[in-house]
Amino acid sequence: MVVITGASGQLGRLVIEALLEKLPADEIVAAVRNPDKVADLAARGIQVRLADYDQPATLAAAFNGADKLLLISASEVGRRVPQHRAVIEAAKAAGIRLLAYTSLLHADTSPLQLAVEHQETEKLIQASGLPAVILRNGWYTENYMAGIPAALQYGVVLGSAGQGRIASAARADYAAAAAAVLLQENQAGLIYELAGEASYTLSELADEIARQSGQAVVYQDLPESEFKAALLEAGLPDFLATLLAESDVGASKGGLFDDGRQLSALIGRPSTTLAQSVRLALS
Repeated sequence: MVVITGASGQLGRLVIEALLEKLPADEIVAAVRNPDKVADLAARGIQVRLADYDQPATLAAAFNGADKLLLISASEVGRRVPQHRAVIEAAKAAGIRLLAYTSLLHADTSPLQLAVEHQETEKLIQASGLPAVILRNGWYTENYMAGIPAALQYGVVLGSAGQGRIASAARADYAAAAAAVLLQENQAGLIYELAGEASYTLSELADEIARQSGQAVVYQDLPESEFKAALLEAGLPDFLATLLAESDVGASKGGLFDDGRQLSALIGRPSTTLAQSVRLALS
């Protein structure tokens, strides 16, 4: 039996869909804070269990009888470490045979501020003694696709990444990788650096949007503070604007680049290209 935490989120749902191609529904557990959000999964025969990172008592029941557990990193930046600690402790108490954790690309050396909580979580996992595999996910291409409407409206892609190359992949690619690891044996102790096969700069992203849309779109590189201000003006909450601006600066330092192609090797196919993602976003 395989437990997926954060199963109501975008990545969690995609992991479950990938697992359903190989596992019976009743061998998959969707562990969620709000079971009502995954009533559709329950209707398909998937076990739905309450699992609130902030209520450790719920985790023991959620993990009961499971062999493998995917800990999808919590969404509340700044609160992840205690939340992850609760999951790790519950997993150990439940006798989980393999814990998989979605970390960040090159988390141990990443220049991104976002890496700090992932570094701490990886240390907690190592100290726990649990058999574990670390999935260091790179950037989701969807993070940039969300900005396409604004890019078309104003004719500009804003950022602070300079000429840093970004080896992103689609969320579905990372989900397929997580499912592949959970379905294989002998994964304990492995660390995967997962990123797209091809990389691009934000200038090249702007060029691709322009090519496919037929509209003029250029990239404008901004200081971090100005980029954050632009994101705030666009209506993003402060924590998200800060995260995106800091991550762009990290990208300028190589923090979102990797050319090891471990992702495509793991999923047995090329990762989704930038052109494919832009095409889907425009459609």
